[in-house]
Amino acid sequence: MNFIDIAKRRYACRTYRADKVEKEKLDLILEAAHVAPTGANRQPQKLIVVQEKEGLAKVAKAADIYNAPLAIIVCGDRTRAWKRPYDGKNLTDIDTSIVTDHMMLQATELGLGTVWVCYFEPDVLRKEFSIPENLEPEHILVIGYTDEEPADPDRHSETRKALNETVFYETL
Repeated sequence: MNFIDIAKRRYACRTYRADKVEKEKLDLILEAAHVAPTGANRQPQKLIVVQEKEGLAKVAKAADIYNAPLAIIVCGDRTRAWKRPYDGKNLTDIDTSIVTDHMMLQATELGLGTVWVCYFEPDVLRKEFSIPENLEPEHILVIGYTDEEPADPDRHSETRKALNETVFYETL
């Protein structure tokens, strides 16, 4: 399968079967995170893989994880991330987003459903998982076998703005 097909197949899955994600698939998802580019290769991400019932219950205190069998809390270390020298822009949120996107697309290629959760209580995660102050919980990637009809991969022509509304050549 080529990249654009994987990207079109990805959708926000909110209904999961209880089946655990196999270690081989989880390892590939984590490898995708490992090879993700980050600003100046600083790699400020820290991933908390949660797949046991007790851990998933802790994550569920902070966010709706749709009864998925696997959640990856993506944290970023703002002290490690590259900063743009001109204005001090810290790339932690960008770096962790790239890492999360790589994992999400790898999971899709493996036939798994995902949803990228940003609507969560970071202080709850911080407390439940003893996340130190230098790390910021940025995202939760929920992963599992879908228990719903997948979204139509050809939906984007109707659900996205036309390219000429978002792409400009040489000037805005």
